[in-house]
Amino acid sequence: MLEHAKAERGSALRRKPNGRSRVLVVDDDERNLLALAEVLSDIAEVVTADSGEAALRQLLKGEFAVILLDVFMPGLDGYETARLIRARDQTKRIPIIFLSAVNKETEHLMRGYTMGAVDYVFKPVEPIVLQSKVAVFVDLFNMTREVRRKAEREQRLLDANLTANAERLSAERELRLAEQRQGAIIASLPICLYLEPLDADPRIPRYVSGNFDALTGYAFDEVQQDPTLWVRSIHPEDRDRVTAAIDARGSGKGHAIEYRWLCADGNYKYFLDQSVLLRDSDDQPIEFAGTLLDVTDRKQLEAQLVQSGRLDAIGQLTGGIAHDFNNLLAAVLGGIQLIERRVSLDDDQQRIVSMTRHAAEQGAELVGRLLAFARRQKLEPARVDIASVASSVTDLLTHTLGGLVSLKWHTGEDIGCAYADAAQLELALMNLIINARDAMPEGGTISVLGENREVSTEQARKSALGLASGNYVVLTVADTGSGIDPEIIQQVTEPFFTTKEVGKGTGLGLSMVYGFATQSGGTLRIESKAGEGTRVELWLPTADETDTVATPRVEAVGKANGKPTPSLRLLLVDDHEGVRATTAILLKDLGHEVTEAAGGSEVLDKLRADPDAYDIVVSDYAMPDISGTEVVRQARAIRSALPALLITGYADADSISALPDDVRVLIKPFTPEQLSCAIATAIDGAPCERL
Repeated sequence: MLEHAKAERGSALRRKPNGRSRVLVVDDDERNLLALAEVLSDIAEVVTADSGEAALRQLLKGEFAVILLDVFMPGLDGYETARLIRARDQTKRIPIIFLSAVNKETEHLMRGYTMGAVDYVFKPVEPIVLQSKVAVFVDLFNMTREVRRKAEREQRLLDANLTANAERLSAERELRLAEQRQGAIIASLPICLYLEPLDADPRIPRYVSGNFDALTGYAFDEVQQDPTLWVRSIHPEDRDRVTAAIDARGSGKGHAIEYRWLCADGNYKYFLDQSVLLRDSDDQPIEFAGTLLDVTDRKQLEAQLVQSGRLDAIGQLTGGIAHDFNNLLAAVLGGIQLIERRVSLDDDQQRIVSMTRHAAEQGAELVGRLLAFARRQKLEPARVDIASVASSVTDLLTHTLGGLVSLKWHTGEDIGCAYADAAQLELALMNLIINARDAMPEGGTISVLGENREVSTEQARKSALGLASGNYVVLTVADTGSGIDPEIIQQVTEPFFTTKEVGKGTGLGLSMVYGFATQSGGTLRIESKAGEGTRVELWLPTADETDTVATPRVEAVGKANGKPTPSLRLLLVDDHEGVRATTAILLKDLGHEVTEAAGGSEVLDKLRADPDAYDIVVSDYAMPDISGTEVVRQARAIRSALPALLITGYADADSISALPDDVRVLIKPFTPEQLSCAIATAIDGAPCERL
């Protein structure tokens, strides 16, 4: 029976009908709790607690219509529990009915009432009496709650009414302001709205709103007075396509088309012209409603992005080609140097060999320009004084420009120093000035303007130049020559593209300048009009006060600290047979003992066989089986601290991954002196003497 009562009680407690009041029953006897819960389950939801502490925890979880509280309980008894309930603001008004099996004396009753009781029920409990008493308090609680709900609902309705009135007044005010703002915004945006009759021929809108004058340069009255103006101003290459799209609207559809349109200032703008067909309530067509949006900036940005992607792809290709050329040139120049060192030549033979060497050196210079475009050349940026560069470039070009062309520099005293490779900057300016000279066959003036520019964070985000925010030195080379056609201006920085006659240019000048500027953290910007001249802006970052000052470059000679390089046992590895053979002979001529290997695996096998047989490993970097850096790593696992030198056809040694700090890199092609110096530095770490 007890287990059955427990199950029934648990089921009753799990039922929580919506809106039912709750009664808290507190008794330390579980049987009493089961009985009281059964008696009161039809009146309210019964929550039980087996101690005063448990009762206080239940009161923290919600409201109760009445509390039935046993007087005598272990620990916290009924009187003390009642006192704590009355001491709390949230529970002090809940009616308390004491349950007692003894102590019907007046003294105990008065104590219970003093503690806040509203009634007493003595055990054994008479169910009907208990139900009647509890029902009174439950009904009172329900009525109080309903009154409170109605008051809250009425207050909410009142508040909502007041809020609605206020919002209506505010909405009306905002609507008027929005109409004013909308008109101002439409007038300022590169867009206009139009309404066009169904059968307008020629095409002309009957209504236009927005910034039509600023968009086209024409007043709307001018368009209405000249009905053919609109079609006549469409770019000839776009006219047929636009006309076909407009004619297709007769099928009941709108249109969306981009085209170029000649504005009043003589420049073409890109317009996005869109329209939809408006119909009346009977689904009959009325007119076309459309928008005309200036998308010139977007089209220019798209063209720049396409051009940038094309140049990056060409850069990757030219970088790879340059590496292969460096290998070939290293073999050619090495062979020529061996001939000159080993063979006694007469004057004619020496002249032929010198011409061959000069041609190979020109090839090396051509490779340098390719690498400059591919942004893989080795740069040595430093603090460069613009006045010094101007003086140096002027001296170099004095006899090149000729008498018909004059060069004028305009650099203020406040112009900052550029952070760039001084030699490459001079070469870039010389290329730009010579290009300007070639554009003025009849003579003229070339102006070089130097100025400080600042790019803010907002400008950097919106600019299409691809510059980071910061300070820049901008060198502008301007001429009054033939200019560049707009159709090809995006191609002039591509390698091998030139407008000069055959034999008068390699097409690498501007591409080299572009690669140099980009690799230096700047950019190249070209403005030109056919017949009106060209302006080329070279943007370079401004140097900080802490940056080192650029020093003239010199080539290394073949000794370290003034001492001849001692004879060494070298282990040479290069997968290119020609380069390996010529390098080995050069090394032998320098007095070294050379052991050759065609790949990394062969080198490691030789080292494993006799780790102490060699003084240094000289390895090519790019090899098919094992890279040069991996050869060094595994070689040093066999013999720790083994000196090593890497040779590579890539110009950017900094991009070589996993390069140990004590391993030097020598760029192909190289001279015997450079090779000797690099080996000496790899052996003892001493820097080479410089001329």
